[in-house]
Amino acid sequence: MIFAGLVNFEQLLPFAVFGLFALAAWWLLDLVAAGRPRAMQRLDEIKNPGLRRREPTGVTKKQDAMTKVLEAASPALAKPLQPKSELEQSKLKLKLSNAGFRSEAAPTIFLGFKFLGLVIGLFGSGTTMLFMSNFSQKSTMMSLLIAGGLFYLPEVVLMFIVKKRKEAIFLGLPDALDLMVVCVEAGLGLDQAMRKVAEEMKRIYRVIAEEFALSNFQLQVGRSRTDVLHELGVRTGVDDLRSLAAILIQADKFGSSIAQALRVQSDSMRTRRRQLAEEKAAKTAVKLIFPLVIFIFPGIFVVLVGPAAITMVREMFPMMSGS
Repeated sequence: MIFAGLVNFEQLLPFAVFGLFALAAWWLLDLVAAGRPRAMQRLDEIKNPGLRRREPTGVTKKQDAMTKVLEAASPALAKPLQPKSELEQSKLKLKLSNAGFRSEAAPTIFLGFKFLGLVIGLFGSGTTMLFMSNFSQKSTMMSLLIAGGLFYLPEVVLMFIVKKRKEAIFLGLPDALDLMVVCVEAGLGLDQAMRKVAEEMKRIYRVIAEEFALSNFQLQVGRSRTDVLHELGVRTGVDDLRSLAAILIQADKFGSSIAQALRVQSDSMRTRRRQLAEEKAAKTAVKLIFPLVIFIFPGIFVVLVGPAAITMVREMFPMMSGS
């Protein structure tokens, strides 16, 4: 019994360690993603000067201390994984920007997380094998799998964050465009309409509000509207927002109606969103086949055919055997 308990503990310990570090990495990435960008903080300071005189709370101080520690330790950890070319570095920055991480230290912190996960996986699994005195081929492969899983865990978490962020932008963009149409038709310019969207949709669609506020801030500091709109589409990674940026750039360049362009784009996005909903509804019938066949059909088969099978065994088989 004791040996069986040790075997079960040995089998479950790597999964427990993997789950622990997965939760820790998820919490750290969520903590970093929850931080507001500096542009939004400066906009709030401009609107409410009293925010500058507020002292940071204890939670903010702890978060700042943790961020400083991560920024200090990340360059040394990320040095072995630094991109070798400018193209790879730009791709990494774009991927992190799509997830909402726009800081200059974001690539270094991300690569530091990956290298730290690899080291922790190798060290933790090696220590476990040393403690269990089990250096077999199976345990070595398990250690390598754990280390590889922890190495690629930040990539998986980043993909999930990017997916949720793009989905939030896609679902909220038609409403934002409708509000922009109302603002433009009421006499406001495109810059003022973007500022109004950022203010009014902050509580409902926070991601879109942050993106529009950042674009508006870039316009205020003197960047051209074409560059700001193009960067808005690239930074978010959403195809609909890229097409919107292209339409607004063309409308601004040729002097056509911005309100009409926004209305057409909003209608097309709503049509696409409805088509996606209809596509998912049509796939439901096909997806229900597997749970019906695996879980429901065997029970129905037993209930319907079971009594007839019992009757055949009791009455028909003895008659066939001649007894």
